[in-house]
Amino acid sequence: MKEGLVKRISRLISASANALVDSVENATPQLVMEQAIREIDDAIAEVRDQLGKAEAAKYLSSKTLNDENNRHSALAEQIDIAVKESRDDLAEAAIAKQMDIEAQLPVLEKAIADADAEISELNAYIGALQGKKRDMREQLRDFVVASEHAGNGASGEQRGSSRSTADKVDQAEGAFSRVLENAGVPTTQSSADASKLAELEELARNNRIKERLAKIKSEA
Repeated sequence: MKEGLVKRISRLISASANALVDSVENATPQLVMEQAIREIDDAIAEVRDQLGKAEAAKYLSSKTLNDENNRHSALAEQIDIAVKESRDDLAEAAIAKQMDIEAQLPVLEKAIADADAEISELNAYIGALQGKKRDMREQLRDFVVASEHAGNGASGEQRGSSRSTADKVDQAEGAFSRVLENAGVPTTQSSADASKLAELEELARNNRIKERLAKIKSEA
């Protein structure tokens, strides 16, 4: 993976919301966190692109390895026939070809192993970025909710009336959704398909959590 992308991911993962806000002058926390979420989404897309290339490379190497192994086996049968027919010249030619194939096999096997390692690394980066995105979304939601509550409290005093906490949270959630949409992040209101994919991702994550808990209990 490109060194620049690795550094970018490391920066996104290690950055805290407070540090991001403090590092940008004359910008509201909301705008800073919007940009951070947008950067995380961009990084995830870039890593997924690299993942696709790595998986394609593994597929091609695996296919070539399988084809070469089949050729090696076919040549072995041809060598047996040539020997039985006393055609040493043909047998030698087939053996030479087998030796060429044998020289390539370790290279192909290493290419597959390298692709496997890269795929594992890229999946780990995607998981880390998705986790950071969840954290950032929660921090942004907290900020929006707090801002909405503060604003509602001030206006309520002026009007001499107040709304219920549930109403305030509903309004804050609506504002949070608008913030994410403005940042280019799909929400339930802006994309049903994105919501389903997010739900599936969360379901898979919860399943992994349960599997890890079951493993810990079995080892206790």
